[in-house]
Amino acid sequence: MDAVKLLNRTDTKFVIPKDIFVKILPILKESYKVLEIKNKRVAQYKTLYFDTDNFDFYTHHHNGWPNRYKVRMRKYIDSDLCYLEIKNKKKGRTLKKRIRIPDFEEKMSDNSLSFVNDVIPHDIELVKKLWNSFHRITLVNKTDTERLTLDIGLGFQWKEKSHSLENTIVGEVKQEKVDRNSPFMKLIKENGVRPMRISKYCIGAKLLYPELKNNRFKQKHIHINKINELVS
Repeated sequence: MDAVKLLNRTDTKFVIPKDIFVKILPILKESYKVLEIKNKRVAQYKTLYFDTDNFDFYTHHHNGWPNRYKVRMRKYIDSDLCYLEIKNKKKGRTLKKRIRIPDFEEKMSDNSLSFVNDVIPHDIELVKKLWNSFHRITLVNKTDTERLTLDIGLGFQWKEKSHSLENTIVGEVKQEKVDRNSPFMKLIKENGVRPMRISKYCIGAKLLYPELKNNRFKQKHIHINKINELVS
């Protein structure tokens, strides 16, 4: 895992129906090793996302800003580790910075605020927006610098509202630069799944806050809803 941290990387994402996921998973073992922690190969994650009161981060993503941010607290349940993480999408690359925190913070500590202010070069006031939970399988290419994450059992919650996407798996290929010859890339293409620029935060925000602007995401949500037999 140390060899494939890829904190400065390219990300290629896929929305995978459950039936295709079940079909391809056994084939992937030919080219990938699986991350195992405490005898578990399926890890549990919980995330608290932050945004401005007016959803500036969501809006920047929706409008396709070439330089945008995502701020979250993520707990790796099986490892009992929690981090404040900031992802900066810039000119097609993803840069991630993070610091260890004791646990989720109802209100950001001075240390957390200082970290945010150091990474994001303009003054912002952040508020909690939604919770996200899922289970993840992490695969590492046996020969190349490539990591693959497969997120299953996606759930989103805020106050009394909640949504789950049990039939949708979000796959993400993390590489130094995009390589379409990746075994996973080839396999997923053979099964009719194409790359899709998508954000779990934006999916959850639209599900929990239906009043948000959505025209550029509409086709993606229709596709996800169809997979999950939801009414769009």
